[in-house]
Amino acid sequence: MNILAKERKVRELESKIDALGSEEVVNKMKLEIENYKQEAMTNLTAWDRVLLARHQLRPTAKEFINYLCDDFIELHGDRLFRDDKSIIGGIGSINGNIVTIIAQQKGKSLDENLERNFAMPHPEGYRKSLRLMKQAEKFRRPIITLIDTPGAYPGLEAEERGQGEAIARNLLEMSNLTVPTIAVIIGEGGSGGALALGVTNRVLMLENAIYSILSPEGYATILWKDSTLASKAAEAMKLTSYDLEEYGIIDKIIKEPLGGAHFNKIKTFQNTKQGILEELYNLRKFTGEELRDTRMEKYRKFGFFQRFNYDNL
Repeated sequence: MNILAKERKVRELESKIDALGSEEVVNKMKLEIENYKQEAMTNLTAWDRVLLARHQLRPTAKEFINYLCDDFIELHGDRLFRDDKSIIGGIGSINGNIVTIIAQQKGKSLDENLERNFAMPHPEGYRKSLRLMKQAEKFRRPIITLIDTPGAYPGLEAEERGQGEAIARNLLEMSNLTVPTIAVIIGEGGSGGALALGVTNRVLMLENAIYSILSPEGYATILWKDSTLASKAAEAMKLTSYDLEEYGIIDKIIKEPLGGAHFNKIKTFQNTKQGILEELYNLRKFTGEELRDTRMEKYRKFGFFQRFNYDNL
């Protein structure tokens, strides 16, 4: 039974509470539900976390921004082609810290997802992001990115407008920034579409988010020619927050409420805000050159131990 089936059972039990008359019976039912959640919604599989990362009720980047920021001014356009609505960017204030925030936005309905292109940015989205990053550097503002995308948009028109170059340019320019940069993976972190906003000094990740080179379905199709083996692929890909923390790909896991972020959004937002503020405080100790150099060193080390082990077999 996967996590969504367990959640449906919890919802069914909760729906019966209103029909109960006795306060004693209600309290007993609530205790049974809590016990079931503790038993069924811990020790999740990698596939469970994939399902939670994609959950329709999972908070979107815009919801995070609305909670994190006392004020937020959205800025639009890449000054070359158009405004890509799959990426939200602007200037915000978090407990008095003025920052630039760049986020990938999913929709809650089909119409919203069509408007936001299912959070799959076009090249102009990444160019808008880079424009805002360079602006932030000019005015010495820290940069926070919120990552939640299945991947960059793979359509013909995106390729015609230089999708690969736009992503590569972001990787290059982000590595050279001289202001504090923090990435928070809040849902799906898919492929270069996520990495184009992820080359930062610190990478935080919500407990049930995922971060990988491609989707489990794509991995299963390539490796076994069968997309229905996605759950098996998820285990092999090491895409969970705990796997990635162990390998040193991310720096910190942000805890989620039992059952996922959508069960208690406010608690999720609070934990995320605390994590960001802690990292902002720590990064302010470094000069611009130190921020740039330590960021470059961080990404150069990826895979070193695996290569070392292979070389010594």
